[in-house]
Amino acid sequence: MTSSTTPLSYKDAGVDIDAGDALVERIKPLAKKTMREGVLAGIGGFGALFEVPKRYQEPVLVSGTDGVGTKLKLAFEWNMHDTVGIDLVGMSVNDVLVQGAEPLFFLDYFACGKLDVDTAAAVVGGIAKGCELSGCALIGGETAEMPGMYPAGEYDLAGFCVGAVEKSKILTGQSVKPGDVVLGLASHGVHSNGFSLVRKCIERAGSDLPATLDGQPFKQAIMKPTRLYVKNVLATLAKHPVKALAHITGGGLLENIPRVLPEGTAAHLKKGSWPQTELFAWLQKTAGIDDIEMNRTFNNGIGMVVVIDAAEAAACAATLRELGETVHEIGAIAAKGEGASVTVA
Repeated sequence: MTSSTTPLSYKDAGVDIDAGDALVERIKPLAKKTMREGVLAGIGGFGALFEVPKRYQEPVLVSGTDGVGTKLKLAFEWNMHDTVGIDLVGMSVNDVLVQGAEPLFFLDYFACGKLDVDTAAAVVGGIAKGCELSGCALIGGETAEMPGMYPAGEYDLAGFCVGAVEKSKILTGQSVKPGDVVLGLASHGVHSNGFSLVRKCIERAGSDLPATLDGQPFKQAIMKPTRLYVKNVLATLAKHPVKALAHITGGGLLENIPRVLPEGTAAHLKKGSWPQTELFAWLQKTAGIDDIEMNRTFNNGIGMVVVIDAAEAAACAATLRELGETVHEIGAIAAKGEGASVTVA
């Protein structure tokens, strides 16, 4: 038993400052790879400094924040920590993108009960990779070691992104009208939404799990990170008059598309106009849910939606394909009657 007069260090209380310092040193070269124009001071200070690039005439800042959700539970269970950081970045930068904005910088928050430097470095490595692929700077963050707050081996993640868009080029969706075409950009898989149901499906399947899905080992298919649409979509916006974008996250196609439609319009999607992957087919069969629930819970194969005038749709789709996106014409905009804002039939 420790005497009441025995000195107690912070390490005795469960916080290892040396481990935190070691993590910072591991992170610095990863963050350095993400540096871009505008960064004045990044990792290490009390606050990160960023100057909006001078090429903007009337810059409007756009912010987004998110986490990874219960996908982290599988990362803990399967010891797969190197891609959840990409999910963290993707959830925020893709949201910022739908306003027509270029992500500028990103900050992360990593919290755990006891800091494992290797695990944390793998996670932050994924965050840095996501930032690099999205063209935004990993400019700062916080690592919090909080004994007693989290079970051994577990952590939580949150991220925050700031982007910029010219005031005249903000995508509001207000110009969307009946007859416009809805293009769907393929997702990489489940991304980072619906994992409470994914985990229930895995539990229900027990040992009867498929060896592979869509040509990948089962666990890799489930954990495949969120697709980062930023660079390809920004390049497309520079060439084509896109009217609206929708990031398909929690709520799926049925609840995210209406967020960018003006009052009095609806999106009619054509069933079968994009393929259902083995992954989503397995989830639907295992969960025993109908098509409506699939399209309200998961992205179901479409991670980003583009709304554009019918006369521009083919050229826009061609540009996106040239850039590496898998594009499907999945429906059209119509006047909204008494039905739902999004239908799939």
